[in-house]
Amino acid sequence: MNKFLNKWLRKFHRWLVLPFIALLLTVIFTRGTPLGDNAQRIQAMLMIIMAISGAYLWMLPYWTKWKRKNVQVRSLHSG
Repeated sequence: MNKFLNKWLRKFHRWLVLPFIALLLTVIFTRGTPLGDNAQRIQAMLMIIMAISGAYLWMLPYWTKWKRKNVQVRSLHSG
């Protein structure tokens, strides 16, 4: 289940970049208008989601390594 979740979270994070870039360009070109203000609010939400998913994906290799090390230590102590 973990590998399935990690795979789909990675895909979700990658696909979220496309609307984020479109919104970034919209905010830049429509600065100071109602459209720009609304796009900026949506962009802020996308940025938070991308930051959370990106932080998880960045920490994933370290977390996996830590879990693998703990399993090895437990097997040495129990055996």
